Amino acid sequence: MDFQHIIETVGRFMDFAGVAVMVIGALVSIPMALRGYQPRRLPSGAEPLSVYRSYRQLLGRSILLGLELLVAADIIRTVAVTPTFESVGVLAIIVLIRTFLSFSLELEITGRWPWQKDPAVSVNGASLPGSGVPRAKPGA
Repeated sequence: MDFQHIIETVGRFMDFAGVAVMVIGALVSIPMALRGYQPRRLPSGAEPLSVYRSYRQLLGRSILLGLELLVAADIIRTVAVTPTFESVGVLAIIVLIRTFLSFSLELEITGRWPWQKDPAVSVNGASLPGSGVPRAKPGA
């Protein structure tokens, strides 16, 4: 077994894993949504998610993880084996398309772009540590 054959096998395994994550995630998301799954970090004052919205969020997360595995498989196969300009160009186009899909799904799931900070979470009018918003100074 030579190196190129091993890399091709690893790439195929990663492709299979990416597709499996999406399919299993879609199937597991159905009962979770029907049971009323709610994200842990709902904004304060937000209404609970409907079954439909909950399913969409769970499914979107499965698709995101699957896409990341598929991109990894493409990179492994293209970079590990002697790359040509054509194979690197095809890889670049595939990665751009999948990155756009990932960003779009992230926006759909969380309501913000991946590079944006979490919205401020407040308790009794004061923002919490790690919320990205400085606390008000006492007596101010």
